[in-house]
Amino acid sequence: MRPSARCRLLMGGYNHVFSNSRSSLFSSPSPSSACPAAVELESSNFSLLFSRLVRRAYSSFNTQGKTITCKAAVAYEPSKPLQIENIQVAPPKRGEVRVKIVNTALCHTDFYTLSGKDPEGLFPCILGHEAAGIVESVGEDVTEIKPGDHVIPCYQAECRECKACTSGKTNLCGKVRSATGVGVMLADKKPRFFVNGKPIYHFMGTSTFSEYTVVHDVSLAKINPAAPLDKVCLLGCGIPTGLGAVFNTAKVEPGTTVAVFGLGTVGLAVCEGAKKAGARRIIGIDTNVSKFDLAKEFGATEFINPKDHDRPIQQVIVELTDGGVDYSFECIGNVNVMRAALESCIKGWGTSVIVGVAAAGEEISTRPFQLVTGRVWKGTAFGGYKSRTDVPKLVDSYMNQEIKLDEYITHNFKLDDINHAFELLEAGKCLRAVIHM
Repeated sequence: MRPSARCRLLMGGYNHVFSNSRSSLFSSPSPSSACPAAVELESSNFSLLFSRLVRRAYSSFNTQGKTITCKAAVAYEPSKPLQIENIQVAPPKRGEVRVKIVNTALCHTDFYTLSGKDPEGLFPCILGHEAAGIVESVGEDVTEIKPGDHVIPCYQAECRECKACTSGKTNLCGKVRSATGVGVMLADKKPRFFVNGKPIYHFMGTSTFSEYTVVHDVSLAKINPAAPLDKVCLLGCGIPTGLGAVFNTAKVEPGTTVAVFGLGTVGLAVCEGAKKAGARRIIGIDTNVSKFDLAKEFGATEFINPKDHDRPIQQVIVELTDGGVDYSFECIGNVNVMRAALESCIKGWGTSVIVGVAAAGEEISTRPFQLVTGRVWKGTAFGGYKSRTDVPKLVDSYMNQEIKLDEYITHNFKLDDINHAFELLEAGKCLRAVIHM
């Protein structure tokens, strides 16, 4: 066979079977640029490369409709280390998709549930909800996603048919909530994970601390296959939450003053969003002064450490800003800080957005006069973004260098080291730790 024919066969077969999967077989970014290099391949090298492609295709096709055994980090009980286990992942049923997770990141919500404070926490379960991967197989009636597609699982579904989706007023789709809230799949109200025949609960409809997971098709955002999965996996939760709180919930305007309470990943994303929105002053509030230098890189213009003052922080901010800020964001999940954030706002039009998630049973309070005089108290989930519609756009924004992702990643680990990653997260020594499956 002539080299040019080999090249066409190789690239044609590659594009047909693996057009949506990552491959390191060629260093060139596109078939047209890879082809000249392929022409130079010796016959033996060509055969080796082509056989790899065929084996990969056969492996994928051979698992469809069958149970897969893979590695996962299982949470058997609250406040205990995760156990690395070989689990069984059943095939997807109607309206479901089985995904090979390539990368997943740790979020404080995972730690919150593992701590036992989550009222919806169920054990044993597989945690994880910030991830990216490749579709392995699909169940019946799945029409918009196919094997090989690159996807981001999203805890916030978007069916585009329910009352919430068709209202145009919210991103809080309700189609699969009755199942995901109790750790099962909608089709039969059962999980797809098993260890030695015993069922393991799902988590937030995603369960990404597993090499394979099963997700409802309405909870998968199909993304640009050129996007690096070890970066865009972060778009499954925290960063969209912070950016969207600015753009969608508060709708921050140019020239305004913003206060950000808590400078973790979500708080930094708020700073980034506020800067992009044109805010004139972005005040970061945190008791950890080591975060201040980093926050500058995301847009913060000044900082306050509440420990440096002997009076309520809201009084300090009101005085510093000639009556209060235009917008404040609580990114911690502390009900006392939520009140302080509201009372830091200027009367007449100040808006405070609750972004952090408080512990079960906690209640917020303030004097009614704070609201009577024009302040607005809001909350946000996933930053108001619609998962299937907006997450692909966020991926494109990253690819166009319009939003940050790399800068949030402070650590990288293998799945076997996930407990160490949780230790760093609990100690406040990392922003986002990415797990390479």
